[in-house]
Amino acid sequence: MDSKERFKAALERHPVEGRIPHFELAFFLTMEAFGKVHPLHRQYHQWDQMEVKERLLHLEDIAETYIATARKYEHDAIFIKATTWIASNEDYFELINIIRAKSNDAYFLMMHGDATYALPDGDGMCDFIYRLADEPDKVKLEAEMMVDGALEKAAEFATRGILDGYALCSDYCFNDNPFLSPSQFSEFITPYLKKLVRGYRDLGFHVIKHTDGNIMPILDQLVECEPHALHSLDPQGGVDIAEVKRLIGDKVCLIGNVSCSLMDSGSDAEVVESAEYALTQGAPGGGYIFSTSNCVYTGMKLKRYELILDAWRNFRL
Repeated sequence: MDSKERFKAALERHPVEGRIPHFELAFFLTMEAFGKVHPLHRQYHQWDQMEVKERLLHLEDIAETYIATARKYEHDAIFIKATTWIASNEDYFELINIIRAKSNDAYFLMMHGDATYALPDGDGMCDFIYRLADEPDKVKLEAEMMVDGALEKAAEFATRGILDGYALCSDYCFNDNPFLSPSQFSEFITPYLKKLVRGYRDLGFHVIKHTDGNIMPILDQLVECEPHALHSLDPQGGVDIAEVKRLIGDKVCLIGNVSCSLMDSGSDAEVVESAEYALTQGAPGGGYIFSTSNCVYTGMKLKRYELILDAWRNFRL
């Protein structure tokens, strides 16, 4: 299997021979690894003023950064993060085509595609809570419209046949519990997440649902929405991959569970232990993709990521 085939097989919960598939939702240490600014950090405020040739040069540089990361760290998938400066689908079509051509179509390519309400930031949290109580029907109408808009955009990508899937990156949970109670979640999130996932699947895409924190009180609802995979299975939120594998491992692929908090503040031995635990509990029987419990974020020590990669390379079922 090539990288893309291995990744898809894992998403569909098929056993994968050889090494366990691996990717990171984001790898921000590109400056340390390659001397390149991460594509998300590029702020091309004059993008709309650039001629086509200049845009293409920038897109090629971005594509090469994504590919260099995947090659060096043996990722099977590339998550193309949305930016504030690329606004049109056409530019994304071009970027995806460049990545596919330069990599010989070796990687599973995905983009962010969530259109459900995420955990609000501190500035908007109170207003959102008030709206749930004061105008629930309006909140639900907006949720429906957001999903319809996302699926309309996805249909354009589907006609091009250049994208493999979507990662739905709305966070729902704190470390102790979900932001919404299970009953509120079933009212304001689940119906729309289910429609979104079904729509993407009907268009031929694979779907990964990401959320940090303690997902256990809403785990059944997340699975009910039928994504191909759940990411990030956050141990900082008390999520034990062994328990999740026991409960739903026959229904959905599991991704992650290597503790980012330990990668920051634990010992080297604790970091390796976390990686080995995720592998030994997640991999048997298929349906597991190795990754951190969030991403390789700015400020993380690169050597800590390299530690878990060594554990992954040495792992055998």
